[in-house]
Amino acid sequence: MKGLPKKLGGSVVAALAAIAGWLAFFPPELLIVGDGYAAKIVCSNVFIAGRDPQAVLAEDVQAPGHPLLKFVSVSVDRNKQMVTARMFGFAAPARAFYRPGLGCTNTRGGSAQALADSARAGDVGVAAASAHDPNVNWPDGSKADIDPTIQTIVEDAGLAGPGIRAIAVIKDGRLVAETYGPGFDRDTPLLGWSMTKSVTGTLVGLRIAEGRMDLARANLLPAWNGDDRAKITLADLLAMQSGLAFNEDYGDVTDVTRMLYLESDMAGFAASKLLEKQPGTRFSYSTGTTTLLSRLWMETFEDPAEALAYPRKALFSPLGMTSAVMETDASGTFVGSSYMYATAQDWARFAEFLLEDGSWKGRALLPKEYVSFMRTPTAASGGDYGSAQIWLQENGIRAGTGNFPPDTFWMLGHDGQAIMLVPSLSLAVVRLGLTPSRTGYDVQKLNARIIEALD
Repeated sequence: MKGLPKKLGGSVVAALAAIAGWLAFFPPELLIVGDGYAAKIVCSNVFIAGRDPQAVLAEDVQAPGHPLLKFVSVSVDRNKQMVTARMFGFAAPARAFYRPGLGCTNTRGGSAQALADSARAGDVGVAAASAHDPNVNWPDGSKADIDPTIQTIVEDAGLAGPGIRAIAVIKDGRLVAETYGPGFDRDTPLLGWSMTKSVTGTLVGLRIAEGRMDLARANLLPAWNGDDRAKITLADLLAMQSGLAFNEDYGDVTDVTRMLYLESDMAGFAASKLLEKQPGTRFSYSTGTTTLLSRLWMETFEDPAEALAYPRKALFSPLGMTSAVMETDASGTFVGSSYMYATAQDWARFAEFLLEDGSWKGRALLPKEYVSFMRTPTAASGGDYGSAQIWLQENGIRAGTGNFPPDTFWMLGHDGQAIMLVPSLSLAVVRLGLTPSRTGYDVQKLNARIIEALD
C-alpha cells in the first residue's frame, strides 16, 4: 500500500499531461471560437479605439461572455500590430491582425502577410483623427446645440441603462444632447455590431444608384446555378428572406460563431448553405446573409482594391465620418454584418444621412426613395423587418404604436447597440454600450421619453 499514493500521483500527472496535450494539439472548436472572439475584440479596441487590452479583455470579453472566456489570456505585439489569445494560457491560440483603415481580422497560418499586402494594395487610407473644431457646429464639428430637457433625459442612469458608453441625440440636423460612460468620450470609436447591417444595405443602395446592382437580379452566384438557390434575388437577401439555412444562435459553435471565428472566407461559408424554404417565403434573420451582400457589392468592382476603398470614398468621407472603420475577413470581404467601429457622433452622421433620405448637404447619394424602400415592411417578417437591413420594431414595440410615429425605424446590434430614426420628427437617437439582454434593459423607454419631451 505504501506505493499506492505514488502510483495514483503518477496516474494523475499522466492524465493531466494527456489532457494538456489534447487541448494543445486537438482543441475543441468551442475553445478556438472563444480565443478567436477574444483576439478580435481586443485587437479592434486596442488599435482602433486606443483602449487598454487587459481592460477590454475583462470588460468586453469576459464579463458579458461565455464562462470559458474567464480562462482566456491575451498578448499584444504592437510592432506586428497583432493580438494573440490563448485558453488556459496555452490552448487553441488565435490571432487577430490590424491594418490601418481596415481594422482587425482573425488570421490563421500565413494569412497575416496576405492581409498586410491587401491593405497596401487597397490604399484605403488611415482614418483621420475624429476630433473636430469645437467652435464649429455639428455635423462639421463637435460643438453641440444642447437642449437642456433632452440632456437631462440622456443623463438619467435608469434610462441610459447599464453599460452605457455613448448617447447622441439629433433633432432637426442639430446635435441636441450627448453623454458618455466612464472611460469613453466623443472621440472613442465604438462597435455597432449588427447596426453594421444597415450600413451594408446602404452600400448596396449606392451601387444601385451607380447602375451596378439590381434588386430584381437572380442567379447571384455561380455555385448556385442548377438548383433553387439561383432563384434568390438581391431583394430577397436584403430582406432576410433568402430561404438559406443559417443558425443564428450564439453561445456555442453554430453557423454564426463558426462563420465569424473559424472561417477565413465568411461569405463563401454562408453561400454554401442549402435552402430550407423557397426564396421570398420566410423571414430568417441571418448574419450570413449580410456577409453575402458584402461579397456581392464588392464583386461589382473589377479591382478588389477599389472595393476595399469604396466605403470610405463613397460614404464615410462625404458624410465626414472620419472615425468609421469597416473590417474584413481573411479573404478580403467586408464583414458588413457585424464589424464597423465609429464614434457616437459619426454613427449619428450616418443616421442623419438616412433621415435626409440618402442626401447629404443637398447632394443625393442614394437612389430616390431608397431609404423609404429600406424601411418598407416585408410580408415574410410579419412587418417586423424592412426591405433592406432595417428593423421596424424593437423589444416588441412596433413603429406606429404608443408615441412612436408610423415612420419610425431602427438599426440594432448585439449587447445594446441601437439607433432610432424618426423622419417625421427629424429625430435620431444613438445609444451605444455593453448591455447584454440578460440585464433586462429596454432602450425604448429612453426613446419614448425623448419623443414625449419633444411634444
